[in-house]
Amino acid sequence: MTPTAGLEEGSWAATLAPRLAQFAAVARHEHVTRAARRLGMPQSTLSRSMARLEADLGVALFARHGRTVSLTAAGRAFLATVERALYEVERAAETVRADADPAAGKVAFGFLHTMGSETVPELIRAFRADHPRVRFQLVQNYGEAMIERLRAGDLDLCLTSPVPDEPDLVARRLDEQKLRLVVPEDHPLAVRKRIRLAEAAAELFVTLEPGYGLRRITDALCAEAGFSPKVAFEGEDPETLRGLVAAGLGVALLPPPAVPRPGVVELAVTAPRAVREIGVAWLDGHPDTPPVAAFKRFLLSRRGQLLHR
Repeated sequence: MTPTAGLEEGSWAATLAPRLAQFAAVARHEHVTRAARRLGMPQSTLSRSMARLEADLGVALFARHGRTVSLTAAGRAFLATVERALYEVERAAETVRADADPAAGKVAFGFLHTMGSETVPELIRAFRADHPRVRFQLVQNYGEAMIERLRAGDLDLCLTSPVPDEPDLVARRLDEQKLRLVVPEDHPLAVRKRIRLAEAAAELFVTLEPGYGLRRITDALCAEAGFSPKVAFEGEDPETLRGLVAAGLGVALLPPPAVPRPGVVELAVTAPRAVREIGVAWLDGHPDTPPVAAFKRFLLSRRGQLLHR
């Protein structure tokens, strides 16, 4: 049985859940009246609830001795599991309450690998100047995978490119980043400072794998320049691609590196306009906890100032 199936109408979980805390209280106090007082409910109501619990299970959980009760062997076995279940419920409740705490809650934030070395650390540092106790669960991935995790509820927000345009998402453009044609330092083009992308039509390209936003942008820009890139190598990390370029295995369209990479030269692309838009996305209609709402407002306030120039 799946976890959600246990909550369906007619299931044991749906039948028994409201009475488990009552059962545990009677078992701990070994006295229905004292347990009822502790629970803030009439003794007669609690007695009827325990009788219905035993009837539903078809098992005697208590041996009754006048005003007191004691657990049967079945009751002791049932109590051990019930207490574990109640503990897990309590822990789950405390976790979600802690994650939603305005001052010290949690934000599940996804972002592109190329944002990880400089942009995201700077964003979090600036945000935590006013929200020093907010916690972050950080996830680095490519765009499509982050969108899937948004939809699954694993992420609250993601910083991605291209900016998605899908009916179940809300996305806001924050900034744009120039892309450069990266060539080996001994390449004939390395003496140049700028280039029209059409001049690289005959080159071998190293690119990210299909499904990555930067790969889609590369293919689109090359198409706009009038050619389809001849792909020699595909990878998952832009800095790995820079290494392949440095080794003389091709050229690449990449955003600027956080730290200059030896062995390559980066040329400004004059035509077509080679940029990628960076935006923040979240699931439409998904309610925000206070810390998520605060970080969302902070990101939107950084429009045009997200990236170092």
